[in-house]
Amino acid sequence: MDLRKLKTLIDLVAESGIAELEITEGEGKVRIVKFSQQSAAPAAPAYAPVVQAGVPGAAGPGAAPEAGAPAPAPAPQGHVVKAPMVGTFYRAPNPGAAPFVEVGQTVKEGDPLCIIEAMKLLNEIEADKSGVIKEVLIENGEPVEYGQPLFVIG
Repeated sequence: MDLRKLKTLIDLVAESGIAELEITEGEGKVRIVKFSQQSAAPAAPAYAPVVQAGVPGAAGPGAAPEAGAPAPAPAPQGHVVKAPMVGTFYRAPNPGAAPFVEVGQTVKEGDPLCIIEAMKLLNEIEADKSGVIKEVLIENGEPVEYGQPLFVIG
């Protein structure tokens, strides 16, 4: 299955009310899950920073006391590197190896950040901007969705 067909399926799942879609084509099998290992309530704050990226600066002082716990996590400062595909996130090239990057490490554009395994293929994800790794937003071995934030580069 090519990437265009896969992206179309992802868009269909995102726009519809279904939570999971599994398709078998020949020997290939694709499973798209809208909310992975999370209920709908925790997923809403994960998408909130994208919508409110410019708002916290203006409404931050008034909203900070009420939303103390959600405010620090959804407001990463810097460039967000997002998943270009659906798959499984790996921080290291193999299970026993050190991670590609750590928080505080300086990276240059084109440096490898992680691997996303999709349909038994290992896809190396590179930095699209130079800077310092400020935050790793996902745990090793977790499933990722298309467009999901992975790293913050400052």
